[in-house]
Amino acid sequence: MVSGLINANPVVYEKKERRLRNLATLPDEYAVEPIDQQEIFDHIRDIKDPEHPYSLEELKVITEDAIEVDHERSYVRVTFTPTVEHCSMATVIGLCLRVKLMRSLPSRYKMDIRVAPGTHATEAAVNKQLNDKERVAAALENPNLLDMVDECLAPSYG
Repeated sequence: MVSGLINANPVVYEKKERRLRNLATLPDEYAVEPIDQQEIFDHIRDIKDPEHPYSLEELKVITEDAIEVDHERSYVRVTFTPTVEHCSMATVIGLCLRVKLMRSLPSRYKMDIRVAPGTHATEAAVNKQLNDKERVAAALENPNLLDMVDECLAPSYG
């Protein structure tokens, strides 16, 4: 992935067991299923870290508790925690989260992707970049950056 690792020996945590979703509570097959915290977590838990062969879940960069969903207002907030305060990949990680949710959720959803308060040296700048539509669009026009994002989002079979 990237040479000259910022965090050469990250702490790796065990993945949570996947839970089955209970769809039996829907009144009929055409009912709209509310999007909830678990569904968002399931979409993003397997995103690979740009520097390591681990998922964002395994590195505790994302947790289910750091996801807020307001189905009625079509709003999702994901707060992530970089593994080190000077993580040079924080913007890439946030971009991966945004792109995965853009590709997975209905277009009516507004997403707010944020670094957890006090966990990154340039937290305000990273948050501004990740939530500025023009900056995100420009980043996704960069073929090298888009390749990196697609690599992080590619399914792993290991």
